[in-house]
Formats: sequence, structure tokens, C-alpha cells
Amino acid sequence: METKKREKPCCAAETLRRIRRIEVGGVVVGLAMLDDVFQDVIERGITGVTAIGDELIRQVKIYNYIPKEAEPLYRAALLLAYQNEVKKR
Repeated sequence: METKKREKPCCAAETLRRIRRIEVGGVVVGLAMLDDVFQDVIERGITGVTAIGDELIRQVKIYNYIPKEAEPLYRAALLLAYQNEVKKR
């Protein structure tokens, strides 16, 4: 499955604007490019919690470090944030 090519941020300020905070296991973390990842997954029309979770983790790991042992926590947090994003639209 090919990931849509994203434009690199032009400067540090643009990079900071592309960081979104979510709570992962009771700790607030900042994730780069999360809005772009959500948009891509929505546009793909992926269905099923497992498939959506797999794609979210795969794409978020492109731009952010996620420790292997923390992946289940990140998956749950990303799915919750994604579901909230879908509800907003």
C-alpha cells in the first residue's frame, strides 16, 4: 500500500505547526504529521478497527519514534483520536 507523498515542512515554525498532542497511556505526547496521516487514512476509506490501527501506526512511525513495547498504547490512543477526528467531519 503506497503512502501519499507529503511535502516536507519548509521551516522549524511549519514543523511545529504540524505537531499534534494526544494522550498515550496517561502521558501527553506530540506527534508530527498526525493531521496529514488522519487525512490520508480517511481518504483511503479503510474500514475495520484492526486495519485502521495498522495503517495509523505504520504511517505515524514514518515521522515519529514509537517504542515497540509502547505500540499497543499508541494504537489505542491513535484510534481514539482518529475516531474523534472522523466524528468532527
